[in-house]
Amino acid sequence: MAGRFEGKVAFITGAARGQGRSHAVGLASEGANIIAVDACAPINTIPYEGPSAADLEETVRQVEAVGGRIIARQVDVRDLDGLTATVKDGVSEFGRLDIILANAGVVSYGQLAELDEETWQTMIDINLTGVWKTVRAAVPAMIEAGNGGSIILTSSTAGLKALHTLGHYVAAKHGVIGLMRNLANELAPHNIRANALAPTNVDTIMLNNPGVFKMFRPDLENPNAEDAHSGFVQHHLMKVPMIATDDVTNAVKWLASDEARYITGITLPVDLGLLAK
Repeated sequence: MAGRFEGKVAFITGAARGQGRSHAVGLASEGANIIAVDACAPINTIPYEGPSAADLEETVRQVEAVGGRIIARQVDVRDLDGLTATVKDGVSEFGRLDIILANAGVVSYGQLAELDEETWQTMIDINLTGVWKTVRAAVPAMIEAGNGGSIILTSSTAGLKALHTLGHYVAAKHGVIGLMRNLANELAPHNIRANALAPTNVDTIMLNNPGVFKMFRPDLENPNAEDAHSGFVQHHLMKVPMIATDDVTNAVKWLASDEARYITGITLPVDLGLLAK
């Protein structure tokens, strides 16, 4: 399907690594121009190392390696002015905006009744309010262009069910699905579609870190990745511990393409059967 995004422009948050980088490279490989942002800064409540400026530079390199054009900025999704300015620069450079991928997100762990306020608030500010700010910064340009468009919000299987020690993450990801449903209604008159993705475990730093390993294997004092993988598999109908970033990108490509031109207001699981179990 080479070229199905030829001449189109995608705005992607959390683009320095993981799913965001995969989406940027995948869309660019089929003709899209990319506007990419990532905070590239440490976050106090997150128990794993965040992306760096070098990671974002690597995304730029990989997009250009497949023939894509890209504007990349270090912007936190909590910064509405920064997001708005980046979109303005991107639209000025590329001439339009067709796809919004609100992908940026973080994870941390704890019982709801024991969380400190900073941990709760950081989760909501990035994983929910940051999604709204992404859309708020970008949708006016999409409406003004009059070409319609596709908005894809990254939720999670945690947006559709409860998960142990992830109540604040669950709350935020449920909120993302509610946000998507309202956007689908509000933006349909502009021929702008809004959908959400609900991935299961994805092979990124957000999954492969000691906090997640402990969540899945609380019976062990210091579980490693191999220990945790048996726990991952137990949650899935298909006996695979996790999906690859490309598996999510393939879903993004379909939802963003004209092949899904009449699809709006849905949450698409990419979950190895987790939600059916």
